[in-house]
Amino acid sequence: MPLHVPPAPAPALRSVLAALGSPTAVHEAHTPALRAIQGPLTAELPLPVHVLDRLNLSDLASAGRPPRTRLVGWRFLIRSGDRHVAAADTRLTPDGWAFSHFFEGPYVAATERALRQAELLGTSYQPRLLSVPELYMLTLWLHGAVGADAAAGLPAGEDLLVPLAPAPPGIAAYRPHPVSELLPVLTHRLTPATAPVPPSLAAPAA
Repeated sequence: MPLHVPPAPAPALRSVLAALGSPTAVHEAHTPALRAIQGPLTAELPLPVHVLDRLNLSDLASAGRPPRTRLVGWRFLIRSGDRHVAAADTRLTPDGWAFSHFFEGPYVAATERALRQAELLGTSYQPRLLSVPELYMLTLWLHGAVGADAAAGLPAGEDLLVPLAPAPPGIAAYRPHPVSELLPVLTHRLTPATAPVPPSLAAPAA
């Protein structure tokens, strides 16, 4: 099934395209791969970036209600030819969406791989990114409400979270987990009484 990639806010896309067209912005980026490219660069696959922090997960544990997330940016993968070489983040400012920075590293390839795998799941989803900063964890959030406002919506129990590599110890990267299964594990990880990871979430033995 195809993924329903949500449209990014026009100012966010324009700010990234302007940065790509600026030799200064590209040269100053800490992205050797991006600086080495001579040909055209394109921004594609916009993904809303949501954050789930300790307070949100504490609410889940104490009240049993769905955790709220915060939209903090939009991320674009930067393509050169037939491969993605970097990513660009935007952030919301008092004047609207603006370019933040370019970056490269494992999450670029991990995001691309997770998106390819998601297209083979047989169900339509709206792809998002969900960050858990305290665990240094980033997941591909596959939201079942494909027509939903990408800036809103709570993680539903039937949504899927796909941890991107590098994932926290004991949690398998690229394995889709229902929200109802993974969020309790993350909650335990952020509380003093840490619970063991259920075998269904653990990485397979090498």
